[in-house]
Amino acid sequence: MEITLDSLVFGRYGPAVLNATILYTWLVMALLTLVSWFVTRRLSSGPKISRAQNLLEVLVSGMRNQIQQISQEAPDRYLPFIGTLYLFIAAANLLAFVPGYHPPTDSLSTTAALAGCVFLAVPLYGIAQRGLGGFLGHYFKPSVFMFPFHIISEISRTLALAVRLFGNVMSGVLLGGILLSIAPLFFPILLQALELLIGQIQAFIFAVLATLYIASASQAHEEGRQRILAGSEEETKPNQQEGMNP
Repeated sequence: MEITLDSLVFGRYGPAVLNATILYTWLVMALLTLVSWFVTRRLSSGPKISRAQNLLEVLVSGMRNQIQQISQEAPDRYLPFIGTLYLFIAAANLLAFVPGYHPPTDSLSTTAALAGCVFLAVPLYGIAQRGLGGFLGHYFKPSVFMFPFHIISEISRTLALAVRLFGNVMSGVLLGGILLSIAPLFFPILLQALELLIGQIQAFIFAVLATLYIASASQAHEEGRQRILAGSEEETKPNQQEGMNP
């Protein structure tokens, strides 16, 4: 049994290596592309819509509601990125029931790449919302000596995202393979169903944490501005009261 899909190589083309991780990742991306094209090619705004469009609207509405509840703001800014992360991880884990298929999230390189995307998205969304100076200023609060600790926090939570997803998916695949060799009848079927459920939960947790990290980086400046405005309003209230007194 292979511990990681990276060691399963299908071909080499000079310095490029086609391993199982890359192949299954491409398969998931191709499947998502084909399904999205098939569902969105005949969208209707009338009272009668297809089942595929109904399912798509339910899925998009659910993601929008979750993002709005977490970020407490309009979800349109985060939906393309967070939705893509969730759909990729959920589809990659859901296809685990297909014989011969291995989820690319079983590889640490895939989960590290997904966590790296979140690591890059945090400053990009933060700078777009707060500006370069406002975003970088967060790393020097409450003191300039906190800068290295903020950097360590960013790196550690990125590693935690990658290792958490990799560990849960890999442990489920390995445990399923072990039990399949020991009790190859009904128990592995139940375990595989549980594994599919856990895979969907992991996709949801990954998307929630990514939304939380990005939204917190984007909203820190707004919270600071609101506190300043609230403080200025409190200062003006006594002055207004003094002006009203004869």
